Amino acid sequence: QEQLVESGGGLVQAGGSLKLSCAASGRAFRQYATGWFRRAPEKEREFVAAISWSGGTIYYAESVKGRFTVSREAAKNTVYLQMNSLKPEDTAVYYCAVKLVTSSIGTYYYTAGDDYDYWGQGTQVTVFS
Repeated sequence: QEQLVESGGGLVQAGGSLKLSCAASGRAFRQYATGWFRRAPEKEREFVAAISWSGGTIYYAESVKGRFTVSREAAKNTVYLQMNSLKPEDTAVYYCAVKLVTSSIGTYYYTAGDDYDYWGQGTQVTVFS
């Protein structure tokens, strides 16, 4: 059964760092692009970052560019989101999502939530000032 499990969320002071992990398990997860999204209280879901299957194409939302870094460890079927210089406005539930792809589109990334096939359960990130 396909499953995405996020971990690494927590409570951190402004200016601090957290590293989120998204581990994919299941036979369907052979080739996939990954996205990170977040939802703050009483706000719409927001795109944060995306990485292609190849790992060579990465895209960030303007609000996190220069502070967040997305990476993947193919051997572990895991994608990471390193979050530095955190701000209170980064407080949200963070979700990873996976879109199954073929080799011909292995360099593509996706920013729309509707593009994704599988979602994790989310992990809470709270940044206090």
